[in-house]
Parts: sequence; structure tokens; C-alpha cells
Amino acid sequence: MNHYEKLDAWIDAHFDEQVRTLQALVQVPTDTPPGNNAPHAERTAELLKGFGFEAEKFPIPADLVKAAGLESLTNLIVRRRYGGGRTVALNAHGDVVPPGEGWTHPPYGGEVHDGKLYGRAAAVSKCDFSTYIYATRALESLGLPLKGGVELHFTYDEEFGGELGPGWLLAKGHTKPDLLIAAGFSYQVVTAHNGCLQMEVTVHGKMAHAAIPDTGVDALQGATAILNALYAQNLLYKQVSSKVTGIKHPYLNVGLIQGGTNTNVVPGKVVLKLDRRMIPEENPAEVEATIRRVIEEAAKAVPGITVEIKRMLLARALTPLPGNQPLVDALCKHGEAVFGEPIPTSGTPLYTDVRLYCERGIPAVIYGAGPRTVLESNAKRADEHIVLEDLRRATKVVARTLLDLLS
Repeated sequence: MNHYEKLDAWIDAHFDEQVRTLQALVQVPTDTPPGNNAPHAERTAELLKGFGFEAEKFPIPADLVKAAGLESLTNLIVRRRYGGGRTVALNAHGDVVPPGEGWTHPPYGGEVHDGKLYGRAAAVSKCDFSTYIYATRALESLGLPLKGGVELHFTYDEEFGGELGPGWLLAKGHTKPDLLIAAGFSYQVVTAHNGCLQMEVTVHGKMAHAAIPDTGVDALQGATAILNALYAQNLLYKQVSSKVTGIKHPYLNVGLIQGGTNTNVVPGKVVLKLDRRMIPEENPAEVEATIRRVIEEAAKAVPGITVEIKRMLLARALTPLPGNQPLVDALCKHGEAVFGEPIPTSGTPLYTDVRLYCERGIPAVIYGAGPRTVLESNAKRADEHIVLEDLRRATKVVARTLLDLLS
């Protein structure tokens, strides 16, 4: 039996335990918002201690957490040093969007049915807490002389942009790995992703009684003009194509609208929150300037309307760094060996906090446990789940890759 086969055998022998670990991780809620995520970090650290892994805890100052719209946040780093050589970090995030409605399995039950484990974050990205923990344990089970080390980064701010997750750990100098693998899906190695600009637009008019509307200025009519102008941009965006496989074109979505005070009152204020996905070829500064201009020009067409525009998030696109080739080569090679089919490199229209590592010169790729598409996993929808066989095989791919990189 060669070393790869020994890794596979260890993972098979411990897979029931891995599933129980994932269930324990899913059963502690991390809805973000509200973002009370420190308890999950404590539970994760407790589980890690049971495996002989000591987790360093990095609580984020309360004022920064509150300013970000969260309640509590503690990041974790586990450092496993084997000798001189490069450090490979494995990062997964524990924060998730709230479950929402329509579940047929309890969102925090971690129940297993027909070879699938159900629960919020089962696929994005608590599954890869377990993938990375068990890949590292499998590697160490071989007892081989290794070079370099592994770091496990478990963070809790991806849904809000990552600045208080990996961004904070990197900025404070708590870590600077040589290579990074971050949570992803099993059937492709992602080397690029979209950027994201999120903005809040407050449309001001003047409240009035609906019986005498001429005494007011209808903020909703102003917001409607702005919405029409913004949605018209999507027709232009569809004429722009990215050259990155897996990424199509830019897109703008208005995901939240709030306004008005009552049915019989002319609304004096309406708030829109928009999400603009940027392909890797776009310049974020130019994108933001264009959107601001579109909003301001649309507002001018409605007499009496004024607008405030605030940037909420700017997440730059992920573009490959030249040093990522050892990661790509190992993951693609072992992915094909374990899954029995080619595992290609591609881009994704999502945005992640992986970009924060690359912005600091750390070559990174996205690979972990999951299906071929986000849609298949029901990520961010009811009945999110992970196919357990994908979890098993992805853990083997990551363990084999670590062996290649650290031998």
C-alpha cells in the first residue's frame, strides 16, 4: 500500500467520526445577521482539542464587531509545524445566511438521509471545517518526515466581506502562509472569482397626507426612476463577456427595498440596497463611478428628490497569482485519481474572502467538499445539504495534496 492509499484508508476508517464532527458543527447556529458567532468558534475549538489540536483564539474587538453589524466574532488558527519549509493554510468560514423558510429537514439538525447531510452551512462551508481537519489528521497519521506546516483558519465574516475574518488576521500579522486552499466544491479547482460592490441608496422626498399629495414629494417615485435606470444597466452588462471560464457577465441586483410609513402617507424616504457583481476584467473604481452617475442622473429627472449613496462593501475579484501552480497541479491530479474524472480549473461568479489572501501576495485556490454547482447543494436556500461521498472523496484529495506539498 502506497502513501496515498494509506491516506485514503485512514479517511475511510474515520469517516463516520468525520460525519459526527460535521453534525456537531452544523448544530450550532451561526446566522449572519445577527452574527453571534463566537459560540461556534468555542465549540469548534473544543472539538479540535479532542483531536489534539490547540486552536488559538482571536476575538475581534466588540466595537469593530458592532460597527460591522455583527454581535460577536472569534477567529481560530491551528498551527501544525513539521519542519522547515512552506506553510499551507486551509481556510473555511462558519458564518452563514439565516435558514429562511421551506425546509423539510431541521436547518440545524445535521440529519443524514439517503447519503446526504442536511443543514444550514452543510455545504457552505462547515463541511470544509471537517474536510480540512480530517485531511490534516490523515496526513499526520502516516508518521512521515514532513517539511513546512499546515495552518487551519476558521473564520466568521465571509458573508460580510471577510475584513474581520481573514482580513483582520492578515492585517494584524497573525498569519502569513505561503499557499492557501479555501472552502469550495469538489468538481472544479477555482482560481478566479467575481468581485462585488454593494451600495445603499437613500432616496429623500417629503412626506405628505395622501389626500393632498401635491404638498409632498414622493420618494418612491424617485426610487422607481432610479430602479429603472439601474435595471437598464443589466442590458448593457449582458453585452460584456468575461474570458474566465465559469464567469459570464456583470450583473446588478437590488436585493432590499425599505420605505414609507403608512398606506395613506406619501413616502418621504426609500432605501435601496444593491449588489453589483464585477467580472475580473473590470475596474472597481470605474464600476462604482458609473453606478453613482446613473443614480444621480435618474434622481435629477424627478423634481424635489435628493439621494445619498453609501458604499457598503467592495470585494475585489480574485485573479490567479503565478505561484498557485503547485496547488492547481496537485489538486487536479488527485481529484482526477479519486473522482475518476478530470477536475478542471475554472472561475466562479461568487465572491469570497480568498481574495484577501491573494491581495497580500499569497497564492490561493478554492477547493473543498460539494457538488458540481451551488444550485445542486441548495446553498443559501432551504434544505442545504452535502453528499457524504463528495465529502469523503474531497477529504482524500486535500490530504493527498498536502502530502505532495509538504513532502
